[in-house]
Amino acid sequence: MRAGGGAARGALALALLRRCLLLGPLGLRPAGGQDGDGCGHTLLTPHSGTLSSKNYPGTYPNHTACRWRLRAPPGTSLLLAFGDVDLEPSERCARSSLLLADPQAGTAYGPYCRNAGPAAPLLVTNSSAVTVLFNSTSHRSGRGLLLSYATSQHPDLVSCLVRGTHYTQEHVSVYCPAGCKDIDGDIWGNPSQGYRDTSVLCKAAVHAGVIADELGGQVTLSRQKGITLYESAFANGLHSKRGSLSEKRLIFHKACGDALEVATFNASSWWHEVDALGQDRAWVAQRAALGTAGHSWAAEPGSEAAWLELDLGTRRNVTGIITKGSSEQYDYYVTSYRVSSSRDGKNWRPYRGSGGQEDKVFEGNTDSHGEVSNAFIPPIVARYVRVTPQRWHQHVALKVALVGCQLARVRAPRPYVPSVPREVSVPTSHPAGHTPIPGIALDPEKAGSTLLVVLLVSGFVLLSSSLLLLAFLCRRKRKSAMELNGGIAKGYPKVESSPGCSLQSLPPPSSALASFPTAQGDLSQTHSPEYAEPDLVQVSPSSPTGPSTFKPLLDEGYTLPLVVSHYDVPGKYHEYAEPLPPEPEYATPFSEPDGTRRSPGGITGVPGSLPVRYDAPALRPGELLTGDPLPWGLGAGGRPERTVPSAEGPLGHVYHEAL
Repeated sequence: MRAGGGAARGALALALLRRCLLLGPLGLRPAGGQDGDGCGHTLLTPHSGTLSSKNYPGTYPNHTACRWRLRAPPGTSLLLAFGDVDLEPSERCARSSLLLADPQAGTAYGPYCRNAGPAAPLLVTNSSAVTVLFNSTSHRSGRGLLLSYATSQHPDLVSCLVRGTHYTQEHVSVYCPAGCKDIDGDIWGNPSQGYRDTSVLCKAAVHAGVIADELGGQVTLSRQKGITLYESAFANGLHSKRGSLSEKRLIFHKACGDALEVATFNASSWWHEVDALGQDRAWVAQRAALGTAGHSWAAEPGSEAAWLELDLGTRRNVTGIITKGSSEQYDYYVTSYRVSSSRDGKNWRPYRGSGGQEDKVFEGNTDSHGEVSNAFIPPIVARYVRVTPQRWHQHVALKVALVGCQLARVRAPRPYVPSVPREVSVPTSHPAGHTPIPGIALDPEKAGSTLLVVLLVSGFVLLSSSLLLLAFLCRRKRKSAMELNGGIAKGYPKVESSPGCSLQSLPPPSSALASFPTAQGDLSQTHSPEYAEPDLVQVSPSSPTGPSTFKPLLDEGYTLPLVVSHYDVPGKYHEYAEPLPPEPEYATPFSEPDGTRRSPGGITGVPGSLPVRYDAPALRPGELLTGDPLPWGLGAGGRPERTVPSAEGPLGHVYHEAL
């Protein structure tokens, strides 16, 4: 049964093929690439195109037929994308059918209908010519068919019905066929903010000005985060809708779409208006800039062939134009216009679009305040662009802006010249001014310059190496000097036998500590110059001096202060700490003569067990202990007398036991 059914189906396909090729029974009339009364929207180009049945997406009529002849350039084959095949189901597709055939090779694909559709949405053929056959009989339902095609150079061909929601990747690159503009499908958004992802992809690309509907082309877009509201716009002959929030939005990538700066505006005429209140209003050409607030440029009423000219200052690559009416206050706008361009301002060329057969008429504004965009595909390369209104509402009034980019300078490729190896003769004797370098073959004409370059490079390398070596040696010498430098580093004394240490880095002898003579006045005040503070143990000759915290020796003329109680004179006189045990982390204690006995108070040669405080000077027998910190003697009258040291030498120190 299966074999018989397949044979019957093949016989039906061949019968349909013969019937359509003969054209006689169908009563078809030749009409370019299509024939028949069942043909709907059709746009056929050498590289891509789109075709549909009559009334699509409505129900196709009864007893109709159509034949489309598709042909690709030599050396390529055809790809067919099935957008929609919805023909009324029947056994062996007898009531309505779609058949693809190659008359030269005798191969056929189909017939297809609703219950016997294509196995894959993309059909790859091995032929450069394919005939598409569609016929219908009596039926009750069915939308018909929608097909697109392209050459084998575009394997990423998609149908006109593909939407942005059909993709999950963030970046998408597809090939849209020609003829998708007039296919039924909705788009939401505009070129500036993007499109809702539920929009028909190829139709949105035409609206954004990325491709021309007459040509189709490669489309690159990205899927980004959706926005709350998509505003509608009118661009390139298409109206988009106002849409709500979506998960993703479609952003089309256009390489050359920046706003171009206009140097000057010129016009055929301008309107000098005097309103009902007698106020003058000048609609001059400079007011045609799109960003100008208030009214626009307007031509003199009744003038013939009005035009507006934009001077870009230099040649630019112009890819689009944006127009606007007068403003919301005045209901003036241009509904259609033509565009011409010039490179010198004298010779003008009308823009004819991709077809190149006749001047293209652009659709303009439908109100006085909305903006309308139109793309130039292919772009215009010119300095001057002139807009000539064709139809308008009430008055010719325009605001204009151009988009594009700077003109890229493309240098012509140099002609290819094959290189011929040249024989270099080896001289037997070298010239006096040239020195041969072993292992390098030098041209005698260039040997001098080459040798000079080699010598300069060698000299630079040698100088750099010398500087680096000198810096290394200096750094190492400085490091050695720092290691041998004497002194107390981090609280540890250096070894005495180190040749780099200074004698002043060690604790000085007892004679190096200055004694404290008897002070006059209150010691809590600022000391006079003759009462110097004790010197610090110096680390190096350049180290600053400061007060010592250790008690000086007795043989240096130090007078013991006499203190009865620890709280007699608190905070007025210096107190000294006992030297710490000779540990490596502490300063070296003062040395003492052998056999000298110290008292528990730390005073040599003074017996006793009470500690002696160094808070006040000692009193001689017979002297009064007063609040005066200086010692005074008693005279004959009982009054104290000051003891004056002898002029022969320093005053001798007398030590007393503690009270």
